[in-house]
Amino acid sequence: MLKRKYGDRSDWKRITKRKYVQSYLDTTDFKGYITLLHTIKVREPLFVTYGNKQVCIVDDGYFWLQQFPFNKNHSITAMYDANGNIIQWYIDICSEIGIENGIPWMDDLFLDIIVLPTGESLVLDADELEQALNHGTINQTQFEFAWNEANRLTEIIENKEFKLLEMAHVHKEILLGLVGNYEKG
Repeated sequence: MLKRKYGDRSDWKRITKRKYVQSYLDTTDFKGYITLLHTIKVREPLFVTYGNKQVCIVDDGYFWLQQFPFNKNHSITAMYDANGNIIQWYIDICSEIGIENGIPWMDDLFLDIIVLPTGESLVLDADELEQALNHGTINQTQFEFAWNEANRLTEIIENKEFKLLEMAHVHKEILLGLVGNYEKG
């Protein structure tokens, strides 16, 4: 069974105080849901390591903007620090995107792509995808589909043709504008 991830991340216990807002967009460039999670207070920061570089992706005051484009097999989370600087774009390869009880979700296909502000991109969790296949969580078709989507996205990222990455800044401002007591960051 695939892991379903919700835009509001209400099950994330690391966050002790939060604000959340979402909106549906139907524009020429994007059709789907956008969500913004403001981690006002967290139990402890969250760090990830890429090579020999450690990156903080969650701390007090951080923002996570998530894009759930309809009829696509990926969801993008743009992570911003408390000053509004982009930390990374995290692209989940997914089998499906939908909405339940008004909250957007995606069914995670394990494989992920990280894009750093430097333009460097990394494909992550190939081992998890392999394990999912070996344990029968996914079938061969889903395995190949995940790799095909990751390869397709990697190519358009390298060619600087993946518009959703830059649209994250615009989407974040749209959502900040919906909530009067947000300080823009």
